[in-house]
Amino acid sequence: MNWLNSEAFTVLDQKIIWSDLIGNTVGLIALALGWRRSILTWPAQLLSGLILVGAYATAHLSGGVGKQLLVIGVAAWGWWQWNQGRRQAQDGSIAVRFATWKERGLLAGGAVLGTLAVGGLFTLYPSLSWSPWADAYIFVGTLVAMVAQARGLVEFWFAWLLVDLVGVPLAFSSGLAFSGLVYVVYFALVLWGMRDWWLRSRTPALEGAPA
Repeated sequence: MNWLNSEAFTVLDQKIIWSDLIGNTVGLIALALGWRRSILTWPAQLLSGLILVGAYATAHLSGGVGKQLLVIGVAAWGWWQWNQGRRQAQDGSIAVRFATWKERGLLAGGAVLGTLAVGGLFTLYPSLSWSPWADAYIFVGTLVAMVAQARGLVEFWFAWLLVDLVGVPLAFSSGLAFSGLVYVVYFALVLWGMRDWWLRSRTPALEGAPA
């Protein structure tokens, strides 16, 4: 499978490797499926994570590798969560809602503490990442976003926006140009997805009672 980390093509002096190209394309599809509240978003995220492990390993971003391994684990859990049918809407899709203030506090607190812990670890062991705090921020932010998505929370989109703010410059500076470009597209999809979930959360009559 070495071809996955070989160069696919070059754009504006930026080398695009196959794992970066394919993994992020699948990730983009997964985000679009999440916007549509399709359960297929989870196997797509799982596949994207498997491919991107190679891309981040090539760039020597241990946080990125850890993030993708985490994506694989959380994708499996999210897939199981949505399969339970407890959050089904009348149209067969996943019912969504805003988090309670307690849930928001737990997500925000977990993000801060997790970033401090992972960033501290990367700082103590510089060989794990050349950009410890940005890497830790993306690592933990991705986990928070996916947990919120698995629970059908609109805040899932806000978490992805915050990850994008750091993910774009870090990807470009790490030589993962396609990842950087995809993060920009993610930003647009996140805005549209946020609007859709927001409207869905405000129309309980359409969502119906949880099964």
